[in-house]
Amino acid sequence: MGGRLLIIEDDPEISQMVADYLTLEGYAITVTYDGEQAAMQVQQGSYDLVLLDLMLPKMNGLDVLQHIRANSRIPILIVSAKDNEVDKALGLRFGADDYIAKPFSLLELAARVQASIRRATEYSTMAARDSEDIQQQQLLTAGDLTVDPDNFRVTKHNREIKLTAKEFQILKLFIQNPTRVYTKAMLYQLVWKEEYYRDDNVINVHMRRLREKIEDDPSNPRYICTLWGIGYRLGEQK
Repeated sequence: MGGRLLIIEDDPEISQMVADYLTLEGYAITVTYDGEQAAMQVQQGSYDLVLLDLMLPKMNGLDVLQHIRANSRIPILIVSAKDNEVDKALGLRFGADDYIAKPFSLLELAARVQASIRRATEYSTMAARDSEDIQQQQLLTAGDLTVDPDNFRVTKHNREIKLTAKEFQILKLFIQNPTRVYTKAMLYQLVWKEEYYRDDNVINVHMRRLREKIEDDPSNPRYICTLWGIGYRLGEQK
């Protein structure tokens, strides 16, 4: 799988042994030997996983863990001789992703490193996909028009169309309800939030201006179509 790993371990023999083994597994390794150096190294570098010993000079492992978690979601695998349930619980509660006790098998360590990186990668991919799906769901489209309700933005062929607030509300209403027919009275109540007193001029002016902005041919509209004697509806988009 590969990736960049930061080993935080004050025992030179253990850190060298782990670094040599994981290098053979295809990882790029950086080693630090105390907590303060580790905290600075995390800020300066970009890593796919941290191997963290709890018993460190200058700053203990739990403090380093909390420092990392305050700024990053990087996977952290605790490697420690402190094998009691309290230390495990504290490590996991403070944000570690896994815990392996010394002495350990290098084969098992490599497997846990790979699993932690894989889980983090899958989570990031899912989060990005979900974010993209949410963004796509928020955008409304009809033919070549795209309406962004959150930012009150309309584009056509990636060119922004400037609409007034009322024009925007009218267009959004039609695109959100593509099969519905709206009478002038309904539009007045939904957009102007007022009772309709057969003031056709207000509706007619807004419809004409909106069509002039969004239609290729305002005299032959394809987005907002008139049903004579009834009202308006969104035209069928091919």
